[in-house]
Amino acid sequence: MNDSNNLLRKYNIAVPRYTSYPTVPLWENNIDELQWKKTVQKAFQDFGKDEGISLYIHLPYCESLCTYCGCNKRITKNHDIEAPYIRAIMQEWDEYLKILPNKPKLAGIHLGGGTPTFFSPKHLYEMLNYIIQSSDLMPDADMSFEGHPNNTSFEHLASLKLLGFNRVSYGIQDFDEKVQKTIHRIQPFEKVKNAVENARLVGFEAINFDLIYGLPHQSKKTIKDTFEQVARLKPDRIAFYSYAHVPSVFPAQKSFEEYLPMYEEKRELYETGHQLLLDMGYYEVGMDHFALKNDPLFLAKNEGILHRNFMGYTTEPSRMLLGLGNSAISDVHYAYAQNTKDIELYKEQVGLAHFPLTKGHLMTKEDIQTRHTIMNLICQGKTKMTDTYWDMDTINELMEFQKDELVEVRKGSVSVLEKGIPFIRNICAAFDHRMKSQKSKKFVFSKAI
Repeated sequence: MNDSNNLLRKYNIAVPRYTSYPTVPLWENNIDELQWKKTVQKAFQDFGKDEGISLYIHLPYCESLCTYCGCNKRITKNHDIEAPYIRAIMQEWDEYLKILPNKPKLAGIHLGGGTPTFFSPKHLYEMLNYIIQSSDLMPDADMSFEGHPNNTSFEHLASLKLLGFNRVSYGIQDFDEKVQKTIHRIQPFEKVKNAVENARLVGFEAINFDLIYGLPHQSKKTIKDTFEQVARLKPDRIAFYSYAHVPSVFPAQKSFEEYLPMYEEKRELYETGHQLLLDMGYYEVGMDHFALKNDPLFLAKNEGILHRNFMGYTTEPSRMLLGLGNSAISDVHYAYAQNTKDIELYKEQVGLAHFPLTKGHLMTKEDIQTRHTIMNLICQGKTKMTDTYWDMDTINELMEFQKDELVEVRKGSVSVLEKGIPFIRNICAAFDHRMKSQKSKKFVFSKAI
């Protein structure tokens, strides 16, 4: 067995994806509605009023189930549910406006789901125009949405462009017909091509593709064929994610377990795609993310100002992210909070003028220091020893990483080496004091590779 395969077997363990620290299963759930209001107000006074606020709006509905999906969603073909949900989003936003002392600046909006384009252009415009009119949209606001190529219409794109949206992320996953049928995500190349051309026609400045490796029936050949078709459309940014297999949480994933590539085979799929992306002129800017040389994400990486939050990698400097909608997560630097996943309860709570919180976490000083360390590793590939407390367990793990040539530890800093990039989640976990202190508990995370 070669060295690469030895490392795969050694480090292919379940670890967090670190869209936050602490990761959601380790939150202490020690914040109530009154504390949340006070924390939001403090964050706004300390930096939000100047940096602006970023909004994530969760739109949970889909017309059909993609069996690989790990998002919070509700499957329905009943579009009568659109208007009540849109009203609930606006009511929740009103609750935030009530507690903010000044009219907020908006640093950006991201629509996620579910399928945001399940909603009609009319309903999306109504909701977003309401939010934008009650705020001051910053000149360089990053406005983006997740689009399904099968139902993102020209009218969707035109309406969102009128409101200032400038980026669309299309969930492609894979172009192979057999893979698409198995994961119940059938979207022919011509559909995707039409969605891309329409976005460019109405003036969208940037187009992203989401692709996944490790899906059932994928092979090096199907990956190559997919990337040949991606090259014809040349998106500005590509997220090439590892498929997260957690059937205990998402039972639909059990339907194709026997067809999944495993261990070395899965890693070969990534290496194949990774090399093809480099050959196509894309640059690796962070964990699973690639961009063209003129993309803001690549420029932010080079300038050392890349950020990461629940929406992934971003160039937004705002430390205030408010989540609207069921299951949406907010991050205001001093605390996290998540809304209830139950759609009916969510609508009921906001209808009663409550924040529909179901869990949250007040950050300690150590949490803030550790988050800084982990975000440095994920965004910049390096961190300093002075950024957080290093216990002996952490030091021993780093020495093991150094022996395996994944990191270099010298002069009070840790730098991730090229060989260590695939194992960045493992390296971050070495600093995760909360996870280490609760080793006896079982948390459901996807495998690192």
